[in-house]
Amino acid sequence: MTVMKSLLCAGALLTATCASATELEVTHWWTSGGEAAAVAEFAKAFDATGNTWVDGAIAGGGTTARPVIVSRIIGGDPMHATQFNHGRQAEELVEAGLMLDLTDIATAEGWADIIHPKGLLDSCTVDGKIYCVPVNIHSWQWIWLSHKAYKDAGAKVPTNWNEFVASAPALEAAGKVPLVVGQQGWQTSGAFGVINVAVGGVDLWKKINVDKSAEAAASPEMTKVFEAADAARKMSKNSKVGDWNLATAMVIKGEAGGQIMGDWAQGEFSVANQVAGKDYSCLPGLGVNEVISTGGDAFYFPKNKDPEITKAQKQLASVMLSKATQVAFNLKKGSLPVRGDIDISAANDCMKKGLKILADGGILPSGDQLLSADTTGQIEDLFVEFWNDPSMDIKTAQARYVKLIKLAD
Repeated sequence: MTVMKSLLCAGALLTATCASATELEVTHWWTSGGEAAAVAEFAKAFDATGNTWVDGAIAGGGTTARPVIVSRIIGGDPMHATQFNHGRQAEELVEAGLMLDLTDIATAEGWADIIHPKGLLDSCTVDGKIYCVPVNIHSWQWIWLSHKAYKDAGAKVPTNWNEFVASAPALEAAGKVPLVVGQQGWQTSGAFGVINVAVGGVDLWKKINVDKSAEAAASPEMTKVFEAADAARKMSKNSKVGDWNLATAMVIKGEAGGQIMGDWAQGEFSVANQVAGKDYSCLPGLGVNEVISTGGDAFYFPKNKDPEITKAQKQLASVMLSKATQVAFNLKKGSLPVRGDIDISAANDCMKKGLKILADGGILPSGDQLLSADTTGQIEDLFVEFWNDPSMDIKTAQARYVKLIKLAD
């Protein structure tokens, strides 16, 4: 409790109110403009319960933040709530008994009936118990296109990947970067995954990521994916940024033609007052295979011995999944809500595309839900090298990828 709150609680008239007020430190890696606006909706909703959100933002994205978060939890200095992506990132912490069991509140509030798709809650479930609350659906399966860049280049805005590749020379002649890619492992491996689905198809992607088929990874169809990835790295050779949001800013300013990035990029367009369909276009599945991958974010709550903190943790979990908070947060974040029973009519054109694909059943599991953190890290390392080393040919990259899939867990 803060000093100010302690002084206020000294007053007899405020004792009842302050007795139930609890501060929770919440760690996350949402630090860009759009992300900060979104997370503020969570903080506002939680503070409205009489408790206090103590923001523990960690700059640098999930790759930087997760080791810090894990170290604190296993080191005996846990925060009260923390972000992870859907899937297996917190698996070992749950198995070690370090995370709060939320099954009672999930059952009482009927999470199984309202969370869609069901796989999101399954990712929070270990041995039949629920340990996290999914808060959004983020899909990697998008490319974002700058109308200004194409206007400056005198070229038509593409409607699919092949048209995008064909437009690259015109963009380069106009001094634009055709495809901007931030030079971080998760960005380059993420872009490769999107190209995999678009060029290779959903079935090939599932054989590799779900079935862990090294044979599929070595197939001629997969060679075509690597050829497309090679074209992508050539189009992005003049990218000079690291963080994803700086790459998005280049699209917003018309300095780059496009960016393969998840739908969290919409938050940056929103903060910049850009209008979908007017200032920028979005192509799900690169305009080829229109699917939504059900990645996203979930919050876990490390165990503690204070019953008041435990009570507040469950209050926060409930608030994050409430109808009003789901709408407010996801409109700012650019993600899709995890509740299938809310009105999201205020969504922009790109969000509506995603909602329709979701409703039509075009759902693809996220790689985070299928591959261990160790395997994911090795794949990221490979594509950092591939994207930044033009001397690594397609044959070499694919052979290394096959080995990683063969050993994947």
